[in-house]
Amino acid sequence: MEAKKDIQKAILAGVQSRALSPEENADWDTLDELEELLKTAGGECVGKVLQERSTPDPRTMIGTGKLEEIRALAETTGAELLIFDNELSPSQFASISDDTGLQVMDRSGLILDIFASRARTREGKLQVELAQYQYLLPRLSGMGTALSRLGGGIGTRGPGESKLESDRRHIRSRITKVKQELDDVRRVRAVGRKRRKSLEIPIVAIVGYTNAGKSTLLNALTDSDIPANNRLFDTLDNTLRRLQVSDTLEVLISDTVGFINKLPHLLVNAFRATLEELAYADLLLHVIDLSNPAWTQQAAVVEELIRQLAPEQTPVIQVYNKADRIDAQLLPHDRDSVVISAREKRGLDNLKVAIARQLDTGRRRVQLRLPYSEAGRMDILYRDARVEKVEYTDDAILVQVICDARTYGWAREFVIGAGFVTE
Repeated sequence: MEAKKDIQKAILAGVQSRALSPEENADWDTLDELEELLKTAGGECVGKVLQERSTPDPRTMIGTGKLEEIRALAETTGAELLIFDNELSPSQFASISDDTGLQVMDRSGLILDIFASRARTREGKLQVELAQYQYLLPRLSGMGTALSRLGGGIGTRGPGESKLESDRRHIRSRITKVKQELDDVRRVRAVGRKRRKSLEIPIVAIVGYTNAGKSTLLNALTDSDIPANNRLFDTLDNTLRRLQVSDTLEVLISDTVGFINKLPHLLVNAFRATLEELAYADLLLHVIDLSNPAWTQQAAVVEELIRQLAPEQTPVIQVYNKADRIDAQLLPHDRDSVVISAREKRGLDNLKVAIARQLDTGRRRVQLRLPYSEAGRMDILYRDARVEKVEYTDDAILVQVICDARTYGWAREFVIGAGFVTE
């Protein structure tokens, strides 16, 4: 029987200061979220320390008295890891590690470590590797002492100690190579998008805060079995599925990586090949976890990233999820949103209606009978409509298409029926 792996114990720390921007600051709520990230990485929080300061200490971020408190707490709890909610400079890593004797990480490093453990596809692994190298390169000198203490566990996944101790020239060379490989991925994605565009199938992208229920929603809508666990960053790789929204509307629906407060810019940039799918989506479904007390703040984080990554004109439907955990009287009610429970498959019909309202504007499925004297109109149908089925008979071409009102106008005289054709 395999021995159970020891859970790594960690102390979480943060500095709250008016000298820091909201994205750089720490508070008890962000420390609680940091604890959830730690659990996701396989660790256990044994203490939290938050210090209010007029300005962060340039050498150690936190004050010397608090560092001594942390060192004593580590001795009594057996903690070997100290994780800061604030981003640390390379020199601060070294100073804090020297003063406490602990392995030191910051929030960005922890998120990168989780991504390294979650990546499954070649593309996902390349994107995480690029972000890790770009994060670690300027910190090598400051993290040297900490790296020498590492065995295995949190903070050691990804490139690995031997590579990190190699010279910067080697690492820069690897960054260049990974970027080239990701450029190849982007080119392949561009070809795939062009092919999908030629089919005239709209793209719907599911976005949201991590663990909001995006994969559960995709499974519920498409009867898929994509892994959907109650943990942060469970999905890193885009997943495309077909969804029949109505008689005349079929879409490709895509799950995306979850967002989080203080998501490292390196990750956003590294995952550009994946996240750029948002820029080409015809509609975004913003999934919001109503059961989370901080859902309004989480929604604001996602909305800001949508503004950065998607064109301004892209329509967005607010999808309030996990309604089964909320008192019905507290549920939001407005025309531009839908309330659902993806787990219980409640509200999905309303969501499909909302999707159709945005994308299925006046389109209809019709069957046409084109005499061979009108065969030239087939080129127009292929260009302006979605041709689903063609049959050549002795005296005419039978065509089933989905078309807009303009195409239907000239094609009306050739219509012989509407609705699905049974095989």
